[in-house]
Amino acid sequence: MTPAELSRTVLRSVRGAVEEQELSVPVPARIVVQPPPRPGCGDYASNVALQLAGPAGRPAREVAEILRKRLVGSAGIARVEIAGPGFLNFTLGDGAQIALVRDVLAQGESYGDRSARSVRSGRGVGGGGVAGVTDADADAGPGSVTGTGPGAAAGSVRGAAVGSGTGSHASATPPGSRVSVTAPGARDVVVAEALARIEAAAGVAAHHGIRPGAGPASTPPDLDALIARLGADEARWVLLRPAAHDPVRVPERPVQRESNPRFRVQYAYARARALVRNAAELGFASEPGEVGRPLTGGGSSSSPEDRSAPAVQPTPQQPTPPAHSLQTLQALQTLLATFPSVVEVAARLRAPDRVVRHLEATADAFFRWHDLFPPLPVGEQKPLAVHRARLALAEAGGTVLANGLRLLGISAPEHL
Repeated sequence: MTPAELSRTVLRSVRGAVEEQELSVPVPARIVVQPPPRPGCGDYASNVALQLAGPAGRPAREVAEILRKRLVGSAGIARVEIAGPGFLNFTLGDGAQIALVRDVLAQGESYGDRSARSVRSGRGVGGGGVAGVTDADADAGPGSVTGTGPGAAAGSVRGAAVGSGTGSHASATPPGSRVSVTAPGARDVVVAEALARIEAAAGVAAHHGIRPGAGPASTPPDLDALIARLGADEARWVLLRPAAHDPVRVPERPVQRESNPRFRVQYAYARARALVRNAAELGFASEPGEVGRPLTGGGSSSSPEDRSAPAVQPTPQQPTPPAHSLQTLQALQTLLATFPSVVEVAARLRAPDRVVRHLEATADAFFRWHDLFPPLPVGEQKPLAVHRARLALAEAGGTVLANGLRLLGISAPEHL
């Protein structure tokens, strides 16, 4: 079950309660579910009961209990609990995350692209007029960014003026960077190109009349200079990453190392593709399923250069996995599930930086998960079902990273 599907399930429960006169409220147009603020509170949460309490003239926990009874036993939902003043916490069924991976792999390049899903009659993820995350959810994610390589930019307009200023992202700027004094013209063009693709993918009416895929009429001289200095990928990333009210921070030179978030995103995708190639050489392919127990005792190195090092596999005698290991797995799964909704939020708010930060968070979560749940067998060990399942999750992570990079007009290299 995806966030959008859960949203629609909750909406149906509200509609049913109204139709059967358990609640006397206007049925909302959309219901938001989002990852809970703290671990141990289920997979997703919603404050719908608090929103309906006022119009219903009843305590929020009473409204929550009405909805909880209707939601218990719904397909894909294992448990519904009421927390605090009336929040609904949802724990999904065992097969929900497997279905998520299967959906991502089945949709491939179309995952997160509502326009593509509207053409084919497959299951929509993040569509249907119901968002799976709030606007604030897309703000998650660490880092700064740099890079090189050909950017697949498409479409150009000057209609998206993005101002400068100061803001929270300045503190995340790598040492040695500076505020660009010529970036506004370049920023306008690059932001507009990315928004054309993001709005098309989200099915949102464009504000500027640009067709995604239309070649740029001309390139501002300051953008040409920035690309010549940093490379196309790096230039686009540094222009797209800041929020509209934040200044552009331009590094002195591109850096191809882990401290560079753009490099981490591209490296995570390249690592996912390498895993698929290595698995093929070992004679197995991905198959969504249970990913098994995590490693214990620290796992492998967090350095990109060392990620191919062998790691000791878990044994059946190990105790229940620690909570942080399960949270690491859940964090990656949640980021994959919420990607389509992040695209829709970015389109609605005209904020491509939301996609940038989601990709940064996804790459970081991928590496943390990868270190605890290595997808490839070690030594003489034969490939098992758990390796096929982990490989499927890694491949799904690579799909999300590639799709996000494509929306930003940045390359997704299979080798780094």
